[in-house]
Amino acid sequence: MKIITLDLRPVLSILGVLLTGLALTMLVPTSVDLLDNNNNWLGFMMSAAFTSFIGVTLILITRGKKENIEIKSTFLLVTLSWIILSIFSSLPFFFSLNNLGITESFFESVSGLTTTGSTTIKNIQDASRGLLLWRAILQWLGGIGIIVSAVSILPSLGVGGMQLFRLESSDSSEKLLPRATSIATEITVLYLFLSGLCAIAYWFSGLSIFDSIIHSMTTIATGGFSSQQGSIGAYNNLSLEIMCILFMIFSSLPFVLYLKAIRGKPYLIFKDEQVQGFFKILISSILIIILYLSFLEDFDFFSSLRSVIFNVTSILTGTGFSTDSYDNWGTPVIVVFLCITFIGGCAGSTTCGIKVFRIQVIFKNSKQMIEKLISPNRVTNHKYNGENLSLEIIESVMTFLFIFILTFFLISLILALTGLDLLTSMSASATSISNVGPGLGNIIGPNFNFSELSNTAKWVLSFGMLAGRLEFLTFLVIFSKSFWK
Repeated sequence: MKIITLDLRPVLSILGVLLTGLALTMLVPTSVDLLDNNNNWLGFMMSAAFTSFIGVTLILITRGKKENIEIKSTFLLVTLSWIILSIFSSLPFFFSLNNLGITESFFESVSGLTTTGSTTIKNIQDASRGLLLWRAILQWLGGIGIIVSAVSILPSLGVGGMQLFRLESSDSSEKLLPRATSIATEITVLYLFLSGLCAIAYWFSGLSIFDSIIHSMTTIATGGFSSQQGSIGAYNNLSLEIMCILFMIFSSLPFVLYLKAIRGKPYLIFKDEQVQGFFKILISSILIIILYLSFLEDFDFFSSLRSVIFNVTSILTGTGFSTDSYDNWGTPVIVVFLCITFIGGCAGSTTCGIKVFRIQVIFKNSKQMIEKLISPNRVTNHKYNGENLSLEIIESVMTFLFIFILTFFLISLILALTGLDLLTSMSASATSISNVGPGLGNIIGPNFNFSELSNTAKWVLSFGMLAGRLEFLTFLVIFSKSFWK
């Protein structure tokens, strides 16, 4: 058997740059805790020193001429970058004064970088400002990493139907990184602008400057980490909730469309099939839940509408903020929330889950199959946003969906074997692979966290979060024998 050796120098070099950048980022919460005279700054400083040492070492040992990164190396890079960054990002949690173990620290780090928003930290409002800021930074960095991957790397790799969103500058050649750099620059500027705008909106809504920054970073990243145990609901602020809803929606739409709008084509946002589908799902879910709640005796239209709109938007976008115990609204509501947990937002945004476009592709393909059953000789050619739905795209989407469902059931089974009840097991599995945050039930529901789960469950969920964020196929392909041939 012939083994093709991969040139790991470009991969290790980029990992070194990423780790060095991560170390520099750690200095921000270090400074905050130092100014607050909180001893957590020592943990951040040790973490930054060790991370920078490893990062610089990788850069130095890979000096010299490097070839353009190959497709196989790109798969390896994308997977390793998320795993390794999660490991080193966990160090500040481990060295913090919150007494987090290795399992909890890694879980918190993965939850942050994958923008999931699940947490194991109790009484989060008592944590140091540096630690709160670090959690927000992780989600913010994870959010921008997700967008860049979605618009510049995954389409070229043909993962899960993402080739539908191949840009003019994105072909299947091996020169991926220069394109990624160019696209990343534009997206970063837009990302920074939206983050700043969101922070200002939160400040005008009544939050402190620090809380405004924290929540703006986790909102734009659709992450859901909060500085309060009760999440956004702890503030009981209507204007804050309205601003949060708007920016959660903004962050769930394809960022490429924003770039096109800036270039003079704002109408493309409204013409986009995926955007239209997203709003249809959002509005339909809200109406279904409101209609159901209207039959309850203690139904209050305005307060219920406020709570439903916020929490449905939060779960569909994968943000995970909460203002109410929606898992107490009845079984039909739980079913709706579980469904939208799976769906997620649009491709090319910070959201995860199956994503709206895949639901639409499956629907179009199913419609085509039904039409062929009626008229076997009928020739149909379905399009999506003007692009032909080729067999390759449909197969990619169906493969993704199969692996998504299979992973969901496998994780649910493993969690059930750890002693968790059915609702907790299924919702925890769903929220991990969809990168949403809170689950359902009396253990991991919106008013609780993941601290009561066993270490086994936390490691399994960490795997689920990483697999979901990496679109499954990107993660699994490196375990294929053919990958190393």
